[in-house]
Amino acid sequence: MKTFDRLLTTAAQLTRQIRQLQQEYLPRMPYFAELARLDKPIGIYLLLWPTLWGLWFAAEGWPGFHLLFVFVMGVVLMRSAGCVINDVADRNFDGQVKRTLNRPLVTQQVTVREALLFSASLTCVAFLLVLTTNALTIWLSIAAVAIASCYPFMKRYTYLPQVVLGVAFSWGIPMSFAAYSGEVPNLAWLVFTATVVWTVAYDTEYAMVDRDDDIKLGLKSTAILFGDLDRLMIGILQLIFIVTLWAANQLIPLGLWFHCGLAGAVVLLTYQQYLIRERKREECFTAFLNNHLVGLIIFAGLLLEFLLR
Repeated sequence: MKTFDRLLTTAAQLTRQIRQLQQEYLPRMPYFAELARLDKPIGIYLLLWPTLWGLWFAAEGWPGFHLLFVFVMGVVLMRSAGCVINDVADRNFDGQVKRTLNRPLVTQQVTVREALLFSASLTCVAFLLVLTTNALTIWLSIAAVAIASCYPFMKRYTYLPQVVLGVAFSWGIPMSFAAYSGEVPNLAWLVFTATVVWTVAYDTEYAMVDRDDDIKLGLKSTAILFGDLDRLMIGILQLIFIVTLWAANQLIPLGLWFHCGLAGAVVLLTYQQYLIRERKREECFTAFLNNHLVGLIIFAGLLLEFLLR
C-alpha cells in the first residue's frame, strides 16, 4: 500500500512539473523556432539539395525510404542545431548588425543555457537517426558535428569562414554514399568539391550584405577578402562549380536531363551576377536566396536522368 501511495505521489509531482514546463515554454516556442531559423528555411534548402544529389548519385536513382527519411530529417535537425550554435557564438555581435539585432538571444527571449540545451537535443535526435545506418556513416557524422561546431568561430580568425561552411554543407554527400554503399568513392569527393565551391560563392553573396558591419566589428569573410574583385571571384567559383559537376560524366554515365539541369543552373547563376552588379544589400541577398533554385534545378535534372533511363 505504501508503495502504491509513493507511486501516486511521484506521478502527481511529475504531472505538476510537466504543467509548469508547459506554462513556461509553450508560449515561448516561437522564439525557439526563430532561433533554429525554422521561419527562414533557405538554409535547409541549401543543405538539403546537395545531400539529395549525394543520395541519388550513390544509388543511381531512388535510395529507399529509410535513407531518404534519415537524411532529410538529419538536414533539418542539424541545420537548426547549427543556427542555434551560431547565434550563441555571435550573441555579442548580432546586436550591432542591422540584420540580426532582433534575434532571440540578443533580445534575451531565450537564455544561453536554454539555447545550448536546445542545440544538444537536436543533435542527439539527429545522431539517433544516424545510428540506424552503418559504422562509416556514424564516424562521418561525428566529424560533421565537429565541423559545424567550429564554423561559427571561424570569422574571428580567418577570411575564409565560407570554406568551412562549404565543408559543413557538403558533408552530407560522403555520408550519403557511405550510408548507401558503405564506401566513399571518387564520385562522392568530386560532387563534394563542387558543392564546397558553390557554397563559398553563394555565402560570399550573403557576406556582401553584412560587409560594412563586419568590417566595423573586426570580423572576417571572403567578401572582405575579395574586396572589389568580389563579383569576379564569385563568377570564377560558379564556373568551377558547374565544370566540376559536369566532370561527373567521367565517372558515371549522365545524359540529357542532367545536362539540362546544369544548363538551367548556368542561367540562374548568370542572373545572380546581374543582381550583384551594384553590390546593393537587397540585391545581394536576393542573389543568395536564388541559389535554392540552383540546387533544385540540378536535383530535378538528376532525378529525371535516373528516372527516365
